[in-house]
Amino acid sequence: MAKRDYYEVLGVDKNASASDIKRAYRKLAMKYHPDKNKDDKEAENKFKEASEAYEVLSDPQKRQKYDQYGHAGVEGSFSNGGFSWDDFTHASDFSDIFGEGGLGSIFESFFGGFGGSGRRSARQNNRGEDLQISLSLTLEEIAKGVEKKIKINVMETCEKCNGTGSEDGKVRTCPQCHGTGRVRQTTRSLFGHMQTVATCPSCNGEGKIIRNRCPVCHGEGRVNKPKTVTVKIPAGVSEGQYVRLRGEGNVGKRSGSRGDILVLVKEKEHKLFERQDANLLLEFPISFSQAALGDEVKVPTLSGKVKMKIPAGTQSGKVFRLRGQGLPHVNSSYRGDLYIKVVVVTPRKLRSEEKELFEKLSKYDSEKRLHPGKNLFSKLKDIFA
Repeated sequence: MAKRDYYEVLGVDKNASASDIKRAYRKLAMKYHPDKNKDDKEAENKFKEASEAYEVLSDPQKRQKYDQYGHAGVEGSFSNGGFSWDDFTHASDFSDIFGEGGLGSIFESFFGGFGGSGRRSARQNNRGEDLQISLSLTLEEIAKGVEKKIKINVMETCEKCNGTGSEDGKVRTCPQCHGTGRVRQTTRSLFGHMQTVATCPSCNGEGKIIRNRCPVCHGEGRVNKPKTVTVKIPAGVSEGQYVRLRGEGNVGKRSGSRGDILVLVKEKEHKLFERQDANLLLEFPISFSQAALGDEVKVPTLSGKVKMKIPAGTQSGKVFRLRGQGLPHVNSSYRGDLYIKVVVVTPRKLRSEEKELFEKLSKYDSEKRLHPGKNLFSKLKDIFA
């Protein structure tokens, strides 16, 4: 089935600005996200289609290629399904790329997050903070996926007061909001009386009031403690992607619900390979004799050395491609390739016999108009191979 035009998918014209594209995608993502449309295959397909369109049109280079060549210009360039750390106001606005999150935060910011009744429990009001930590990974770890244990300080329930924040354990219901944490306010305007719902000023939205605060946690019901968490990083992740550990963040004040931990992926620089999406780039030095006569060499990959044939007459800068020796895509069987650029190395210092051979070669090149003989290259191969 032919793909639809990406501008048509997002409902924008070809002159749409970056903010217009982002706004259109946000609207579609909210409407068709799988977390909101359980077991709805059509909605899932529309979400994927919109994410693919957004990933291309939100990237100036990909968008330029798409405008010039259509779908053929961007085939195989998709990575995160449209998401990145900086695309939206906060990383928790959407689910993380590994499918562990939901749409809670963005719906709360748009619609208040109070449901049909316009109320939230004190536990929801007291939800603990999300924590963000960075995790640096090598290309070898990214290629295979890895499980890491991370030490972090989090807010845990105070054992002295059992999370109540009260020294004697006595907590009374707020007389102003009657335990709801919300109060209605009536204001006058040109259009008459208007009612609004706001956080109760007496209890700060908790619905309860503490008289004798716990001396250990000072009434918060929580204290700072070290904690070790385990995070599983799937193979193929990229810098800027993240894993959400739900319910592993700070516990909320006075028995509030827990926040999350967001583990942001950082990528360590590799001494040999340069990464380009799922592909890897490598510069590999060869000698004059190897370039002229050809050779079979062993080149490094992330999984060990493999043999590669260098044809006779190879020029410096020639790029060879080893299929499937790159990085995997997240949650996919597809792997990128390894591109090897051979560079002919010129020796800096020559021994006397080497210098003699090069002088003969220079004379022979001049006589034969830069068409050297095989015998001389055979001698060079013995020296520099």
